[in-house]
Amino acid sequence: MTDDESAEAIRLIYTATHNCAEGAGAAAMAALVKERAQMQGRRAAVILSGQNIDRAWMQLILAGGTPRVSEAGGSRP
Repeated sequence: MTDDESAEAIRLIYTATHNCAEGAGAAAMAALVKERAQMQGRRAAVILSGQNIDRAWMQLILAGGTPRVSEAGGSRP
């Protein structure tokens, strides 16, 4: 999973549910999105976990960006 895929999953989760997720917490959603074509017509669920995301990183992600390790003190979402 790339940082961009993780950021997109965080945006999707927030848009659909208004819940925050950190990168690791959004990994299952990112994997599901990546397998979208194979999952077409099937029911699927992902477990959302982890809300330990830096506020500045969340703002950047919601604005369409992808945080990098050098931003916001060096921590990863």
